[in-house]
Amino acid sequence: MGAENHSSVTEFILVGLTNHRKTQILLFLVILLIYALTVVGNLVIIMLVRGDSSLHTPMYFFLSNLAVLEILYVTSSQPQMLAHLFAGNGAISFTRCAFQMYMVMCLGAIECFLLAAMAYDRYFAICHPLLYVIAMNRRRQVQLASVSWASGFLLGSINVGFTLHLPYCGPNRINHFFCDMPIVLKLACGNTYVTEHTIIILAALIIVIPFFVILTSYVLILSTVIRMRSAAGRRKAFSTCASHLIVVILFYGILIFVYVTPGSEASPDRDKGLAVFYVLVTPLLNPIIYTLRNKDIHGAVSRVLQRWGFQQKI
Repeated sequence: MGAENHSSVTEFILVGLTNHRKTQILLFLVILLIYALTVVGNLVIIMLVRGDSSLHTPMYFFLSNLAVLEILYVTSSQPQMLAHLFAGNGAISFTRCAFQMYMVMCLGAIECFLLAAMAYDRYFAICHPLLYVIAMNRRRQVQLASVSWASGFLLGSINVGFTLHLPYCGPNRINHFFCDMPIVLKLACGNTYVTEHTIIILAALIIVIPFFVILTSYVLILSTVIRMRSAAGRRKAFSTCASHLIVVILFYGILIFVYVTPGSEASPDRDKGLAVFYVLVTPLLNPIIYTLRNKDIHGAVSRVLQRWGFQQKI
């Protein structure tokens, strides 16, 4: 039957970032440091939000969800990168490649929906402050987060399922440092026309719908802020949105460069360079962006240090 997968490939070879052994060791140390800092930074956010009652608000509830997501995202790709760099060998089994592709795709989709939920939260906080406590109660927060995770896993699973449904019987070299679905799809032996167009439609849903929610939320927020008479109120409104807006611009800017701009086949090194940014750099920057000038987080850190017996202030 056509529904069967007659793949004969049992493993793929990831070309990686470089074949130079000394450079591989240097990259191993750098990526290990980035991975450790990313995990620790996001764990700090999770523990602060859970442990400090002043952070038990919708904004920080969604931020803690994003922090959990970032830890899962980097763990789905970076340990495998470290193993390959340390061993100097890019071999990865078909099963592990499929699982990595599944996790990266699903978690990327979930991030789109979580960023949209965070924008919706900021919209209600700024545009409808009197209704905010009722509209964004605990039940609504859990509903929005649950829908984000479920939608991401559902749409991501369908995309990866269509990709793995195809037979893989020919070349097994992936010119990348992780199993990226569009590149793996190019190695399929069968006719990929239907699969490619199905994936494009689903990817458009994953990217465009959350982006529309974010864009609409910020247009309404901007309209409300412009009408504010108080300069202090405008500054406070912008400060609560600035971090989220920076993360959205980084996230969607990279998505557009990687998946919308043409020339992917002609410039694999460009694609790998951009992938380094969204696999390594962006997850590291996110906790820094959200906490660097955040007085609530600084206050929570100060209170935690005081409870541990430290008296100095942040």
